[in-house]
Amino acid sequence: MLRQISAVLNQHLDEAAALILFGIGFTLLLMDKNLIKKIIGFSMMDSGIYLFLASYGYIGNRLAPVYSGGNTDPASYVNPLPAGLVLTGIVVGVSVTAVMLGLTVRLYERYHTLDIDEMAEQIRREGK
Repeated sequence: MLRQISAVLNQHLDEAAALILFGIGFTLLLMDKNLIKKIIGFSMMDSGIYLFLASYGYIGNRLAPVYSGGNTDPASYVNPLPAGLVLTGIVVGVSVTAVMLGLTVRLYERYHTLDIDEMAEQIRREGK
């Protein structure tokens, strides 16, 4: 049984790594109270998704999708769509991370803490 699991993991190592990255990021996002660690968890989840898309779109023994040498058979090229989605996702992910970090700096300047529970307590005290 253990050999079968090991064989499956060896065949799908990149998907397993993507799942582990996503799981660690999701756990950080849900469990940690520090905003910076939540942002790191969000970025780890993004990286897991990008790794999964890139590994899913890769097909061994095929060429890059660049026309060269007169080969026009589409079966001999890798599908460029997953790579394009990953690049677009990276740009969007970096932009969202920058906005989240900017908002975190503003929250820290106002409440002098990065702990969500302490911020919520200060907001409740301000509201009364």
